[in-house]
Amino acid sequence: MAVIISASYKTDIPAFYGDWFLNRLQAGYCKIVNPYNARISRVPLDRASVDGIVFWTKNVGPFLPHLETVAALGYPFVVQYTINGYPRALESAVIDAARSIQHVRHISERYGRRVPVWRYDTIVISTLTPPAFHLENFTRIAQQLEGAVDEVVISFMHLYDKTRRNLVRAATERGFDWQDPTTEEKRELGSRLVAIAAKYGIRLSVCSQPSFVVDGAAEARCVDADRLQELAGHRITARLHGNRKQCGCFESRDIGEYNTCPQGCVYCYAVVNTQLAKERFGLHDPKSEFLFAPPPGAVEVETTRERAQLPLI
Repeated sequence: MAVIISASYKTDIPAFYGDWFLNRLQAGYCKIVNPYNARISRVPLDRASVDGIVFWTKNVGPFLPHLETVAALGYPFVVQYTINGYPRALESAVIDAARSIQHVRHISERYGRRVPVWRYDTIVISTLTPPAFHLENFTRIAQQLEGAVDEVVISFMHLYDKTRRNLVRAATERGFDWQDPTTEEKRELGSRLVAIAAKYGIRLSVCSQPSFVVDGAAEARCVDADRLQELAGHRITARLHGNRKQCGCFESRDIGEYNTCPQGCVYCYAVVNTQLAKERFGLHDPKSEFLFAPPPGAVEVETTRERAQLPLI
C-alpha cells in the first residue's frame, strides 16, 4: 500500500538536508528511528510506494534544483512554506521574507498554484510582535502572495515545556517580553486575519487548534490527500489520521528527526535548543541511510507502518 511521505515537520529537510533526501529517493528507501523506543524502520521511497510528498520548509531555495528532479521522477508534491517575517530575536537564521516570497511565486509559476501552501505560524504575541504587528505584517505578505497561493495555515503557540523554556531564555537574552493571549484574543486576531487573507484570494485554515477556527476559516489538513490527488491526477486512498491530538491531517510517514534544524526559531516545538541542533547538523552524512545515525542499542524491525507521534512535553 502506497503512503504519503512527510519531509518533514520535525526538521527543515529542503533547507538543510536536500542532498540526503535526493540520495534516498534515488536509492528507493530510507531508515528512520522511533524517538520513543529506538526501533528502526525502513521506509520505501520508490515511486510505486509513495502517493505523494509534503515538504515543510522556511527556505526552499537550496532545494529548488531537487524539486525539478522530484517532479521529473513523477512524484506529486506540496510545499508547506512558512513565511513569518519575524524579527531576528524570534527567528535568528531564517531567510528574509522577500526571498521566501520569490520562492513561492517561482514554485507556483513552475508547478501550479496548488503546490505551495503559505504557513503563517507559529503566531507569537510579544513586545516585538503585538497584534498590530501581525495585522500589518500578514497583510504585506498576503498582498505579495496574491495569485500564487490559495491557502494560508496559521497556528498559535503550543507552550510545551521546552518551548516555554526557550522563550523565557530568548526573552531574557534578547530583551523582549511575550505572552499567551486568551482564547477570545486569539479568535479576534484570527477573524481579522481571515478577512485579510480573503481580500487577496487566500483561504485561511488553522492547524491543530479547532477552538480557533472562526467564521470563514477551516480546519487545516497540512498533509492533504485531496490536494495531492488533484496534483497527481489519479485517486489517492488515505485515511484521516493526524500526527497529534486535534491534528486534521491524512496519515503519512515522516522521515525527519527532532533537534536537527539549526534555524534558531525560539518558538519551535521540534528543537530543545539551537546549539544542539547546530551540533547535530554538523554530524550529518548525506550518504547515510539515516538522516542521523541511530543511537546505540537501536533495533531494526520489519514493519514500515510504525508511526512516531509528536511529543506533548
